[in-house]
Amino acid sequence: MSHCPADTTGPAVAAPAVTAPVRERALSLPAEELPAYLYDLGALREHAAAVRGALPERVELYYAAKANPEPEILTALSPYVDGFEVSSGGELAHVARAVPERPQAFGGPGKTPAETAAALAAGVPRFHVESAHELRMLAALAAERRASGPPVDVLPRFNLPLSDGALHTSALSMGGGPTPFGLDPSEAGEVMRCLTDGSCPRLRVRGIHAHLASGLGAADQLAVAGSVVGWAVRLFERHGVPLHEVNVGGGMAVDYADPAARFDWAGYGAGLARLVADHPGLRLRIEPGRALTAYCGWYATEVLDVKRSHGEDFAVVRGGTHHLRTPATKGHDQPCAVLPVDRWPHRWPRPAARGDRVTVAGQLCTPKDVLARGVRAPGLRAGDRVVFALAGAYAWNISHHDFLMHPRPGFHFLGG
Repeated sequence: MSHCPADTTGPAVAAPAVTAPVRERALSLPAEELPAYLYDLGALREHAAAVRGALPERVELYYAAKANPEPEILTALSPYVDGFEVSSGGELAHVARAVPERPQAFGGPGKTPAETAAALAAGVPRFHVESAHELRMLAALAAERRASGPPVDVLPRFNLPLSDGALHTSALSMGGGPTPFGLDPSEAGEVMRCLTDGSCPRLRVRGIHAHLASGLGAADQLAVAGSVVGWAVRLFERHGVPLHEVNVGGGMAVDYADPAARFDWAGYGAGLARLVADHPGLRLRIEPGRALTAYCGWYATEVLDVKRSHGEDFAVVRGGTHHLRTPATKGHDQPCAVLPVDRWPHRWPRPAARGDRVTVAGQLCTPKDVLARGVRAPGLRAGDRVVFALAGAYAWNISHHDFLMHPRPGFHFLGG
């Protein structure tokens, strides 16, 4: 096995542990059926159960479907989550088909009138409102389409300040500065008045939403959650409205440099328990995506060629970043393991690496098509298999599939 460290000179980090179902399928697939995504549903269910078990009773767990919307993934997660967060009309309809009757929360910027109306018609009970314009649109459409029955629950999303610690450690910031996400805090008074003075009769404000950053550890996540709850309590007290819910979003860290590392769910759950204990009657909601599904997914492929260029060994594999875009967009090396294959079915010589380290690249005509640098893989040969870990989130579904028109990967759901 081999791991992909952050540079080509430092010591190699421990290789990701390939689960038995993934190893067996990666080695048994014919070469022409690679690349392939392999999802270990047993591992996913085990992880989701552990996350759910770490959270206190008054903390709801919603899955952010954008991370990986495969129907099999949604179905496997369904028993362990309280609902699903969707961010488009397409996601809304897709999730409703995959896991019927499960609660949804409709979020995301740039909602169109058509998809907002579709969400109302589908009975989506909860909307995360991103702007004053969006609030006015939702109010008008709700008045037209829900003349009777319960009002629509609304959580305005606010772009609140981030602490210096969270700002500096986050991998991606959606708040704390100028961004297209959420409402500016200066608009809080106007929005609350609109939701409480009768201007929006078919809407009911339940709390606030504030997903501010991604890639935070448990301590920073708890600090952000505490800050958001405190801000929400003060806002609702000023307007004399009961605060029922605070959604602190997702963004729990996934460490691509250390595939064995895990977010401290036990510590996070204990911290959230203390937070809700300080606020009787308040319900918290979290919306992890990547931190739930990243670990169950693997991208398996075959080495097509091994060659040397200016003193460095390169392995060219089937597929590439048009299937697994994450390392290119995040600027990291995707953790991987090499599975040696003894059989070489061709009549021409089998190329092999000369050194201990190899850069793994795909088939695209761009130097950016690099999956991992500095893989510790002495003796790597064409025909060997490589499996990339942490490929269960923001992988296939965010990739530029049709560049060069190579075949699409296969999809295998193991332990279903």
